[in-house]
Amino acid sequence: MEDFYLGAFEEIVLLAICGTDGDAYAVTIQQHIEERAGRPASVGSVYRTLNRLEKKGFVKSWMGEVTRVRGGKRKRFYRITSSGTGRLLAVRESRSRLWKDLELKPSLGAG
Repeated sequence: MEDFYLGAFEEIVLLAICGTDGDAYAVTIQQHIEERAGRPASVGSVYRTLNRLEKKGFVKSWMGEVTRVRGGKRKRFYRITSSGTGRLLAVRESRSRLWKDLELKPSLGAG
């Protein structure tokens, strides 16, 4: 597999999937982002990002059962793959190294 770059919003979407306890579909992901990250996210941008993440192999999707609540429509659910988990861990490690470097410089921001 190629070494795909993980964009900032892609990272947030993956984290939201991990935080939804196995009930991850576009609306719950969007709500999780807005509630936990404190930033607006349209359902359309979540869908586009999920499609990119699936092409990269970072998420897998499947269709849920038909429900009356949705008028017979099925939901597409998402889960993170081992590749997606590995990429998130690599991003976290990279960010931790960057933050550690900043913490070592007490004069940062002084002026």
